[in-house]
Amino acid sequence: MTSLTNGPAPAPAPSTALAAPLTLRGVTLPNRLVVAPMCQYSVTDGEVGEYHLVHLGRFALGGFGLVVVEATAVTPEGRISHGDVGLWSDGHVPGLARIAAFLRASGSVAGIQLAHAGAKASSQRPWEGGGAVTAENARPGEQPWPTVSASAVPTAPGWPVPHELTVDELGEVREAFAAATRRSLEAGFDVVEVHAAHGYLLHQFLSPLSNRRTDGYGGSREARMRFPLEVVGAVRAAWPEDRPLFVRVSAVDGTPDGITLDDTVAFARELRALGVDVVDVSGGGLGGWQHPLGYGYQVPFAARIREEAGIATMAVGLIVDAQQAEAVVAGGMADLVAVAREAQEDPNFAVHALRDLTGSYEAYPVQAGPRLGRRREFLGRLGPWTGPEPVQVAGRP
Repeated sequence: MTSLTNGPAPAPAPSTALAAPLTLRGVTLPNRLVVAPMCQYSVTDGEVGEYHLVHLGRFALGGFGLVVVEATAVTPEGRISHGDVGLWSDGHVPGLARIAAFLRASGSVAGIQLAHAGAKASSQRPWEGGGAVTAENARPGEQPWPTVSASAVPTAPGWPVPHELTVDELGEVREAFAAATRRSLEAGFDVVEVHAAHGYLLHQFLSPLSNRRTDGYGGSREARMRFPLEVVGAVRAAWPEDRPLFVRVSAVDGTPDGITLDDTVAFARELRALGVDVVDVSGGGLGGWQHPLGYGYQVPFAARIREEAGIATMAVGLIVDAQQAEAVVAGGMADLVAVAREAQEDPNFAVHALRDLTGSYEAYPVQAGPRLGRRREFLGRLGPWTGPEPVQVAGRP
């Protein structure tokens, strides 16, 4: 077989860990790069529209193997803000189905993160301050609502005291997660992720910083894990056996007296026993942050959970470079690498990374890849633009 220039066939692209497919149950991710859930606070009454189709669709065109819809509230009271995506109603399914269909048609696996904000609910959009919504600062028609949590512990000084959920109310929240899971299936998603991180409701149960309960859902590590595990079990039961389930965790709280990595390893072992396929390993959300910061600063958490809990992990945290991401997967520190802000900075991060690692444009959409490959070949013959002249002709191509 010859190349497009009728010369010798190109050498095979070098194999890379990032480019390798990953099969989880009956779903195969085409590569190991993932767009993590990113709240946009840009919907009304939980219903996605054109903005989210374009926002998420560009990442599929950018070559990511899995694109995960942002934290999607399982109840109206579980929204972080009035602008959050929701899946508490059948009316939310059509908009999300349109997004899932586009992601799949563009070569990505479609994922969705199901969430309940707990005591962090009823907050302002970040660009409006991010604090609690009050009658004084609320937008017209967007009044605050009462919040709930594991215990009556405010999320931060100055925030309202949440209602401590009763055992009966825990059952209602659990069923809300299961119902949203069934709607996720109806909408055509391939992956569901349960949000148990970043100081939201399930994390509020896991952390001793926020869980002060004296019943069977508080106190010991095992008791604090009980409700999150019940939710995950309900989601797994509602989700088909041939589709993978992820859980996002905060591996550590911000302060040493909160969740420890030992706690999260124990939690991950229980998640594996329930049929969870991947632990998405983040950190923080409660207690500030008193740990080292730097490129890949949360990758060691994913590596230890992967090794000690025997479960696949997804690494996050200032991963900004193709070689850096490749080293994470090739070195066995995690099975997947997720980016969020880096994807917003460069929606083509995945195709750029795979091109730089392999020298090939195969990861690009067919509408662009072959043309870009020929262009690169010609630019290689032409040499770099030397400036400052805007036009430089180097003879016939």
